[in-house]
Amino acid sequence: MADNEAPNRSVTARALAVLETFDVKHRRQSLASISRRSNLPLTTVHRLVHELAKNAALVRGADGDYEIGSKMWRIGLLASVHADLREVALPYMEDVYELSNDAVQIAVIDGLRCLVVERIAGSRTMSVMSTPGSRLPLHATGVGKVLLAFGSPELQDAVLNSLDRYTDTTITDAAKLRSQLATIKSQGFAKTHEELVPGATSIAVPLRGKAGKVIAALGIVAPSDDNRDILRMLPVMQVTATALSKKLVESGY
Repeated sequence: MADNEAPNRSVTARALAVLETFDVKHRRQSLASISRRSNLPLTTVHRLVHELAKNAALVRGADGDYEIGSKMWRIGLLASVHADLREVALPYMEDVYELSNDAVQIAVIDGLRCLVVERIAGSRTMSVMSTPGSRLPLHATGVGKVLLAFGSPELQDAVLNSLDRYTDTTITDAAKLRSQLATIKSQGFAKTHEELVPGATSIAVPLRGKAGKVIAALGIVAPSDDNRDILRMLPVMQVTATALSKKLVESGY
């Protein structure tokens, strides 16, 4: 197909067609895949993808494939579902931050990763800390493990089938992780120690909506060399999660 075979498609329409080729089953794609799924010529796709990547709407991986970039996730956070969640959760997060002085974040499931929809951080926060719009691995983060533990069997199978290693302590053994997820679900919280980045430890608890369904996770991330045990904040996190979950149900979640 040549460019002039779709004369009524504006540049904007073509760019949107490229972005719309990405979905749960096509999170990472080659240029050929994008071209085929968008019904656009490869030359057109190459030009559009290059421009989208230059503006952080897409990002190119080491293997040459592309995925949705950080700018799109930041824009997505403005969607009412995420904006409402942030608005309801922020006062509770601020209370936790005042007591811990560590980074506090809330995350939701996003395909095979978790999406950080809000974060509060201060001077103690490490430079590697995530930002709103960051997509983190489910198996190597506190909030991710909570969401994974309470997720569907299909989600767990998909994640456990491909466990990337980020540090020496990242759990990449599927059987070991599956056992840990069962413990997390039973005890109601997750703790990690330098599994995503060196020097960071975290705890997280589930947030529930209607019918007790886990819809998000609330977590704290702190320096692992801190002499204070991060588990000291667990009772505060649990009380906060209970109160916030009640508020979320009242707000229609």
